[in-house]
Amino acid sequence: MVRYSIEPEVPEKTSKARGSHLRVHFKHCREIAFHTSGMKASAALRFLDDVLAFKSVVPFVCFTGGIGRKAQAKQFKVPGSKGRWPVKATKVYKDLLTNAIANANTKGLDGESMIIRHAQCNRAPPGRRRTYRAHGRIGKYASQPAHIELILEEEKEPVEKAPEDRVKITKKMAAKRRFVKVG
Repeated sequence: MVRYSIEPEVPEKTSKARGSHLRVHFKHCREIAFHTSGMKASAALRFLDDVLAFKSVVPFVCFTGGIGRKAQAKQFKVPGSKGRWPVKATKVYKDLLTNAIANANTKGLDGESMIIRHAQCNRAPPGRRRTYRAHGRIGKYASQPAHIELILEEEKEPVEKAPEDRVKITKKMAAKRRFVKVG
């Protein structure tokens, strides 16, 4: 059994999926995971389908060096309107999400209405190759694979707020409470 970075409080109401040493860019996976965490599973699948159809963009928040500006990124209020359509990483992430939904259905939970509580992406060891440079030199040519883990959780029942019995305090009473009686 593999270890996840966090363990859910109620394991019966959650489902998990993870992939190790996936040959997709870590930075792309990180941005997809950051954007979809907290979404309902059905909404996340719809978003990923839109990305694959180039109807929606993955907003880039952390790794923004050299990322071009996109008009579609304005709807997410991204700094600098930066975004991309990482097709390969989106397909892999979508497969993991559908796997987590299938795991939830196997447990007898409603997979589509579950919420992505935990979506994490870590760097995997780079795949090392080499490229041949000018003047007989050799340079590194490394891929940046990723480990991805997802935890879906059933939506909790909302709790009604208790009615507040506030006592209105006058300025005079507040001033009296500030001073401490001595003696």
